[in-house]
Amino acid sequence: MVRGLTGKQKAAILLISLGPEVSAEIFKHLKDDEIEQLTLEIANTRTVRNEDREMILNEFHELLLAKEYIASGGIDYAKEILEKALGTQKALDIIQRLTATLQVKPFDFIRNTDPSQLLNFIQAEHPQTIALIIAYLEPDQAAAIISALPPERQADVARRIALMDRTSPEVIREVERLLERKLSTVVSEDFTSAGGVQTVVDILNRADRTTEKTIMESLEIQDPEMAEEIKRRMFVFEDIVGIDDRAIQQLLREVDGKDLALALKGTSEQVSTKIKRNLSRRAVDMLDEDMEFMGPVRLRDVEEAQQRIVNVIRKLEEAGEIVVARGGGDEIIV
Repeated sequence: MVRGLTGKQKAAILLISLGPEVSAEIFKHLKDDEIEQLTLEIANTRTVRNEDREMILNEFHELLLAKEYIASGGIDYAKEILEKALGTQKALDIIQRLTATLQVKPFDFIRNTDPSQLLNFIQAEHPQTIALIIAYLEPDQAAAIISALPPERQADVARRIALMDRTSPEVIREVERLLERKLSTVVSEDFTSAGGVQTVVDILNRADRTTEKTIMESLEIQDPEMAEEIKRRMFVFEDIVGIDDRAIQQLLREVDGKDLALALKGTSEQVSTKIKRNLSRRAVDMLDEDMEFMGPVRLRDVEEAQQRIVNVIRKLEEAGEIVVARGGGDEIIV
């Protein structure tokens, strides 16, 4: 380890070593005050000794490896691997530094489990148990599991996730014991937050459209207020009608022509008109020809094409190139 340097000094030297492009990407994930402190530290670092640079890069690499080992197999596994690679004392030093601040989320041990295997293990459980487990998973993994549940259970589980607020550690531990596994590290005795409407939105935004429709239609009957709240936070293909024309034109430059033709095969006249209004006459004629040439298509293929276009919209929105109005807000600005 590099002695005699503060954490900020090490971070500054690391960023200098990584170069401006990588450092700029890292800054995107830091808080404003952290950026200010590191910028000042970098500005005050006139020279960096080669031996310091090399030792800091090695230290950073070792910490990254240790976190990777902990994430994949727990602390005991990480300690065993690091001891073999670096020796007992250095391994203990790295583990102690990480575990001082590291807190693994509940159910983190199933984060890398195949969704189909996990589904087989939990599908017979009570919907509340399934909801608790899904609420702690990554949205992609959660979407795959909830999509595979029977339609009559999908909305029930989604509703339970949306209504969730805080769950006591005792309940979490009991469910984990039910899964016959233990947490990788100590669970905080504080209540942990999971679930809520945004969790359902994150899941539905990644689920297939059939699952999304099934859940939303059921929620509109069971809990109209919740369904409306979820809708306000989501964006589906039909919502294209509410996008500003300039943003539609930006979107059309990004989407694949075949996807567009396929997506419009199963949409409303209102959506079709919105799209065609932002195309040239020649482009509209070509689009109509493509749609006619396709003939009958599977609903699943149409929905997948629509989802790919929605993903482009979300990507443009995340990049700040378009703004999607939600919940009756202002029109988007390009």
